[in-house]
Amino acid sequence: MSEIFTARAPGRVNLIGEHTDYNGGMVLPAALSIGIEATLSPRTDGTVAVTSTHYDDPAVRDLADDAVGEWADPVVGALREANVLGLLHCGASVDISSQIPEGSGLSSSAALIVAVLKAARKAGGTDLSDVQIAIAARRVENDYMDVPCGIMDQMAVALAAPGSAMALDTKEMEWDVIALPAGYDFAVVHSGVSRKLTDGRYAERKEECDAAKRHFGTVDLCLLDRGSVENAGLAEIPKRRALHCVTEQQRAVQARDALVAGDMTGFGALMNASHASMRDLFEVSLPEIDALVETAQDLGALGARLTGGGFGGCIVAAVESTAREAWLEQLLDRHPEARFIDAASG
Repeated sequence: MSEIFTARAPGRVNLIGEHTDYNGGMVLPAALSIGIEATLSPRTDGTVAVTSTHYDDPAVRDLADDAVGEWADPVVGALREANVLGLLHCGASVDISSQIPEGSGLSSSAALIVAVLKAARKAGGTDLSDVQIAIAARRVENDYMDVPCGIMDQMAVALAAPGSAMALDTKEMEWDVIALPAGYDFAVVHSGVSRKLTDGRYAERKEECDAAKRHFGTVDLCLLDRGSVENAGLAEIPKRRALHCVTEQQRAVQARDALVAGDMTGFGALMNASHASMRDLFEVSLPEIDALVETAQDLGALGARLTGGGFGGCIVAAVESTAREAWLEQLLDRHPEARFIDAASG
């Protein structure tokens, strides 16, 4: 009987710094208490057999299979990567237990890939670092699943722990872990609209950013001067995308400083400004999301914004811990399609 190896990765909520991780900017994700556990048993053939708490039927694939847009793709891709890294030498049977709603923008795919890779690391008995795991997990999404994401999700779920945020400079690959302030919660509420990064709209935004990068001759949109972007002879759509990146970078840096200083009023204002930019400049929000954010703010949240890649998923709202229960009850009463997922707190 083959040996069994188990590993877990948390979900993450990005507090601020959206669509900056593939544009040379800063992000500020926090780990959640919910996560994904992968139990892996190496096989002697090339079969990938996957069961999941989210799906009734198992998936049986071959390690040589290309991505086909099915739920087991992240597992197949992770196992292919594990073979490249020498952690495994064939297929595997993998059981997935997930608390993260799919399509929520809380990094379910990154957590799944990282959990499988960490289980494979145990199977291989290697000293591969968590950073190397994160980089490998990004390769799975970029090269196997054809999702042009940055490194934020993989770093957050591979290294972060609940109760803290990770201020990650994606250009320099430097990060600080910052304790979340006591007395406040970052509540994560699903809008009721699911999202899927592979549906093309995320890739479209990436292509629009790439057009701006070609115009300015840089891969680091976030580090451009705002005035030079505003005055550039650039088509309107890539200009708006670049303006979001530049201003979101400024907000992310200011938010990091506010979090360190315990300035939650200032942090909340930056969250509100971030949502407006995602809505108006990057155009990844939806009316349902905007309405949920507006209600969250009206009911007393210090700040609220869409979190994740956009086009559905969750919002995150900063609220005082003692007020959260009453705030949430009113929010869900006004938006019955929404549901509470989790909260990041100190």
